[in-house]
Amino acid sequence: IAKVDLYKTSGHYPYYKDSMYPIMKVDNEELILRPMTCPHHFQLYASRPRTYKELPMRIAELAKQFRYEKSGELTGLIRVRSFCLADAHIICRKDQAASEINSVLDLIEYVASIFGLQSAIDYRYRLSLGDRKDNKKYFKDDEAWNFAENVLREVLTKRKSPFFEAAGEAAFYGPKIDIQMKNVAGKEDTAFTVQYDFVMPKRFNLVYADKDGLKKETVVIHRSSIGAIERFMAFLIEHYAGAFPLWLSPIQVEIIPISEKFKDYGQKIDSLLKENGIRSQMRDADETLGKRIREAQQQKINYMLIIGEKEIEADNVAVRNREQGDLGAMKIDDFIKKIEEEMASKK
Repeated sequence: IAKVDLYKTSGHYPYYKDSMYPIMKVDNEELILRPMTCPHHFQLYASRPRTYKELPMRIAELAKQFRYEKSGELTGLIRVRSFCLADAHIICRKDQAASEINSVLDLIEYVASIFGLQSAIDYRYRLSLGDRKDNKKYFKDDEAWNFAENVLREVLTKRKSPFFEAAGEAAFYGPKIDIQMKNVAGKEDTAFTVQYDFVMPKRFNLVYADKDGLKKETVVIHRSSIGAIERFMAFLIEHYAGAFPLWLSPIQVEIIPISEKFKDYGQKIDSLLKENGIRSQMRDADETLGKRIREAQQQKINYMLIIGEKEIEADNVAVRNREQGDLGAMKIDDFIKKIEEEMASKK
């Protein structure tokens, strides 16, 4: 929550007021639920004088934000009214911007690779440019726009990252590199972003003293490594069609006793798995074995452990994999080791 004046200073208010929650009046102050993070981070920087030795300054936050999206615009986890953004702002010198942007793209590509996403296959780069004719939306400073757009273009070119340019897609405060992913309906949405901002330093007086003691204006790099967590989860659900790799699965192992009399042994196995950090659950023996296995398969649970008389006598479990089917009997310690190795590999 913050004073409305903060977003008027930043310039966000005219663009976002229709999607902000209603203003609350408390003790003669106008407050509003936070719709974006950047002005808050700028206040931290501006809380005291800064020197060139402190730059770049990187401020990161898992930020809860609120946007009053119209009911017709709400779309699953992609467009929601409250979301958590993996947000950061890098306040730096102008000559540091290219290096910082390159490092942000390294981070984004690393994160994407961990989740099994490949550039040019699962996502693509869009260089989002301003529309110089639209003085109502975009800050008027052709020299600053040219410099910022060229910085982003050169970073992408030097990385040999294929990209396309889109006029009129920039933020009002500067151009950006958007990482675009398609949803199942074929519509592209922005998953990650890195933005060059030359406007906020002017509005919040984000300056530093150089080595000669002279005041210089900073630039701001806005970045999000995975975007809004809710939206990214929507992308992942669609990308994997619900069949998550083991390390991402909400339920990794399902224990299926053949009948009720094997329930105690199943609970023992369930507790042992949970003690080792494995997300497991036990299915009650209230349906046929075949039906319970089919339901676990339909729910795309990675592993099923079948437990009956034979398994109890041998002190092991019968292992079934979602893709490979029956893997035979295993000692529970061996199964736990297998799971831990597979999770560590993130495959």
